[in-house]
Amino acid sequence: MALDSTNPVLAASDLPYGLPDFAAISDDDFLPAYDIALAEHLAEVDAIASNSEPATFANTIEALENSGRALARANGIFFNLEGPDSNPQRAQIAQTLAVRLTEHSNTIAMNSALFARIDEVHAARETSGLTGPQRRLTEQRYRAVVRAGAALAEAGQAQMREWSSRLAALTTDFGQRLLDDTNASAVLFDDVADLDGLSAGEIAAARRAAADAGHDDGWLVTLELPTSQGSVAKLTAPKSRRRVFEASVNRCSHGGDHDTRAMVLEIVDLRARRARLLGYATHADFVIAEETAPDSQTVAELLSNLGAAAMAAAESELAGLRRRFDGSFGPADVTFALAQNTGTGDAPSVDEFEQYCELEAVLVDGVFAAAHALYGLTLTERPDLRGYHPDVRVWEVSRDGDGVGLFLGDFFARPSKRGGAWMNNIVDQSRTLGTSPIVVNVSNLTKPEAGEKCLLTFDQLITVFHEFGHAIHGLLSDVDYVSQSGTSVPRDFVEFPSQVNEMWALHPDVVAGYARHHSTGEPAPAALLNAVRASTAAETAHSTVEYLAAAALDLAWHRLGPDDVPTDVLAFEARALAEVGLASDLIPPRYRTAYFNHVFGGGYSSAYYSYIWSEVLDAETELWFLAGGGLQRELGRRFADAVLSKGDSEDPVRAHASMLGRAAQITPLLARRGLVGVGE
Repeated sequence: MALDSTNPVLAASDLPYGLPDFAAISDDDFLPAYDIALAEHLAEVDAIASNSEPATFANTIEALENSGRALARANGIFFNLEGPDSNPQRAQIAQTLAVRLTEHSNTIAMNSALFARIDEVHAARETSGLTGPQRRLTEQRYRAVVRAGAALAEAGQAQMREWSSRLAALTTDFGQRLLDDTNASAVLFDDVADLDGLSAGEIAAARRAAADAGHDDGWLVTLELPTSQGSVAKLTAPKSRRRVFEASVNRCSHGGDHDTRAMVLEIVDLRARRARLLGYATHADFVIAEETAPDSQTVAELLSNLGAAAMAAAESELAGLRRRFDGSFGPADVTFALAQNTGTGDAPSVDEFEQYCELEAVLVDGVFAAAHALYGLTLTERPDLRGYHPDVRVWEVSRDGDGVGLFLGDFFARPSKRGGAWMNNIVDQSRTLGTSPIVVNVSNLTKPEAGEKCLLTFDQLITVFHEFGHAIHGLLSDVDYVSQSGTSVPRDFVEFPSQVNEMWALHPDVVAGYARHHSTGEPAPAALLNAVRASTAAETAHSTVEYLAAAALDLAWHRLGPDDVPTDVLAFEARALAEVGLASDLIPPRYRTAYFNHVFGGGYSSAYYSYIWSEVLDAETELWFLAGGGLQRELGRRFADAVLSKGDSEDPVRAHASMLGRAAQITPLLARRGLVGVGE
């Protein structure tokens, strides 16, 4: 990589592991940096394409893999800023880059001389002495350029360029509209009595949010990304619950500048047309061709079969809630009723567990401690290193005494941060390039008042373990090539390691370390821990239906052909859910179409099913760990060596089956979700 020392985005960093010097970078530096990086990358690619020597893996595939390092650096910095800390200038830069980067990728993919060289190496891949990862990389590179239009005639390539650029702009704009409308839809209460049920810390945060939004009085309840809201599960006043729920469920579909419905229809149409141009029946078929699932029909059948069982269980669950609930019962009351239905007799309420889940203890004595016990990872905070925002903390990661990389934690919500929780890489691990991983976990916890502690709900606790599972996947990567590194695996496999990491949250050896009362230091009572474990022994049917409905919506939109795209988003949504038996007045999808950012603003289109698909592997792996003794270093080593370290350098499902000794079965998943025998 030829670094430009005059531009701080591209300048070499002398900080540990090449951590960018965020303090030296301004937003005005990004577009000039991209001008340099894009031009440099094209020059590198042109040199590869025009090479007069016969095409080989080294001078073509590997050369391409190692090109564009300046561009990768710029992307690693900018896109790790734009999601968790957006501002108007960054939003505009992101919109500009969405089109420029798509056009740049198209230019490379549709370089006919380059494609001829890739095709030549690909044709000889079985006889040219390549290693397994090299052969897999060759196949991946070939498929990628073909799927980008390299094999199309000139007119088809021109159409691909036009559609791809438009899609890039639309999906970027979708995410920004959702962020804006989520902020605008926050619910202002003028009487603190309306917030009964929220903790003192949550009420203080609501008052602070109102002040930050310019309100002299009142309390502002901000919205989380999914339909179900944590505050709705706690608010005792039905009117308050309804206000927050309705604000959530109607996001981006009530007219105005933030409405996304017309945008959704255009995205679906363009995706369908692009898939058809490339020879696929639908966008879902185009996407799933690169996943571990065999085809879209198999996925549809899985969702349908699980949906039937889940709805049967949900009807029974709702009937029980109605019997216990006093008064009218609408969709805004379901999560509240579920929260009240967490104990019987003298068993303590699982809500009390929040008092024993303080963020710092959970991180250090829970998440990090489990990673040390299993994988030998040690995280040492580096307050001398600065992240991209004052709230971001930096840890140096070592494994059995050897440096691994850096972990950044960005835990607290702010108006500039998009909703949800996720993991990103600033730098990917690669033996060929000599780079070590720098990974980031982002979440949206409520920031406590100065001097107060951040207490986690059970769902937030699981999310912290989940996202660190992604981080472990990136940190333990040990591959040659960046595009096979860490979490660069098929979308319907990527959630598997993070789901596995959730199992340690309530493991006796882990929970004993962190579950101490935030003010007294007393350990969580055994009765409370037993109540928490009992309440989470199986997912609620409500949660399963929420998820399956969202996954079914994603698939329904993306199994449409170009001539089948409807004109009414909400009508299609209702019809699609009814057709798969997942329509419920009381249980809306986890994400409705208009605010389904995973699908219309992120990388999960036709792949939201991946969570349940990965959970098949996760449920089997949990049993594998428990059968071997649980939190054991030897088991962690075998899991890391067989799966986590491999990234996508070999088929990840085969790697998992090799570790397990057989292919994973669905039965453990059905048992976990309480669906065994339901409806039979």
